[in-house]
Amino acid sequence: MSVGRSTVSRNAFFAPGRHGDCDAEPGLIDFAVNVQPGPPSFVAEALRSRIDGLAAYPTDDDERRALTAVAAAHGRTVDEVLLLEGAAEGFEVLARLRPRHVALIEPSFTEPERVLRAAGARCTSVTLAPPWRVSQARVPDDADLVIVGNPTNPTSVLHPRAEILALRRPGRLVVVDEAFADLTLDPDSGVREPESLAGMLPDGVIVIRSITKTFGLAGLRAGYLLAAPETIARLSAGRRHWPLGTLALTALAACVGPVGERYAADLAVRIAEDRTHLVESLRAAGPAEAGLEVTAEPRAPYVLIRVPDGLALKEALRTRGFGVRSCANFTGLGPEYLRLAVRSPDRSAALVRAVQDVLETEGDRS
Repeated sequence: MSVGRSTVSRNAFFAPGRHGDCDAEPGLIDFAVNVQPGPPSFVAEALRSRIDGLAAYPTDDDERRALTAVAAAHGRTVDEVLLLEGAAEGFEVLARLRPRHVALIEPSFTEPERVLRAAGARCTSVTLAPPWRVSQARVPDDADLVIVGNPTNPTSVLHPRAEILALRRPGRLVVVDEAFADLTLDPDSGVREPESLAGMLPDGVIVIRSITKTFGLAGLRAGYLLAAPETIARLSAGRRHWPLGTLALTALAACVGPVGERYAADLAVRIAEDRTHLVESLRAAGPAEAGLEVTAEPRAPYVLIRVPDGLALKEALRTRGFGVRSCANFTGLGPEYLRLAVRSPDRSAALVRAVQDVLETEGDRS
């Protein structure tokens, strides 16, 4: 399948608020958005069972079930849990802490900077160079709030817990975006979530998690935040009544419960296998002089690649029926970087053939 040439200006790819859904146009095979196909049948059934009751407001029991499920999944208490209307809301509520100086370890998810700057917070970008290790970070001494992704979007780097904990200081909170942590595996032991801090929740750490990526629920908006009870109280102050709807609460209870945990564990294994297939295929896709590079060592359900002209490759893939994520608007990256979601081997093989075709075509012209 092919489509017409895009009418999007190259400048649009540099807009700070641009997200991957802009690159997943209808009719394209989607490698741009890091959301799994879904929802799985057990989540869909749980949601369907509540449809007839949507005339009623969410109940205290709905909220309690979701809180209890999240707390149990991570060995926490319910007063250490804040349920969120999508993990992105977690960055919005951070403004209630009134941070004096926010340090954003980048390249990373662009939403924290957008919402915190809009709230009037002073923000500093702590930009890492490849291979984007947190140990490189030079965080300002006066930063009282530090935000880091683990694994980081879009680099797919998984940071050791010790490196994140080293960012702590007296009077400072370290916020860890673990939106994709449930699909990470230790490559040697196979242990899931090897670097997550959700179960430890050390002093001075806030963890933000999502269920929408793994369970194909991006349109529902549901996530949660883990922190010390006094921090949860500050983040909750003045929050509206019924912050989450019935379906979001139902999804949370299902996704972090025992069935959801088994589903995520099985999916993590499959993602690791499919990612290996994608990476090996990409590395064999073209001649060395074509300049395609799989950057760092990907540990998340997406892979970051670098090519001399990423926007040209993106457009060429679009005309061949594939949507990939431009990373031109990530601090510390640029138009030469593209992010590819991990998909099934057959879809990845089709993408890699298209990449190879583009590289060979360009090589013939030069």
